[in-house]
Amino acid sequence: AVEETELLQKLYSLLEAKGFQTRMEGVALLQDLCKTSPQLISTNIVQIFDYFVLRISDSHKKVKQKALDMLAEITGVLEEALNPVIIGLVEGITKSLNSKDPRVRAA
Repeated sequence: AVEETELLQKLYSLLEAKGFQTRMEGVALLQDLCKTSPQLISTNIVQIFDYFVLRISDSHKKVKQKALDMLAEITGVLEEALNPVIIGLVEGITKSLNSKDPRVRAA
């Protein structure tokens, strides 16, 4: 349990970091955790997605694109666990659809 708490704290700090590359590391870590520890993610989905939704509408287009691509990939893994965060996700995705960057819109 202590390891899980430390892992979640690391994830949160990466996702809210100032540097865009560090935020991208956070998105990559979340993607990895969804594959290796889906139960951990499902159990803490609301807290995790409070941080992650911000990356979907990140000010840096590379972070935004990576987050959107990753979301498409993990949706199948998390399925029902996404129910409590679906409204926030839709809001974040909607903001990204307004992006001027065609790669972001495509993601």
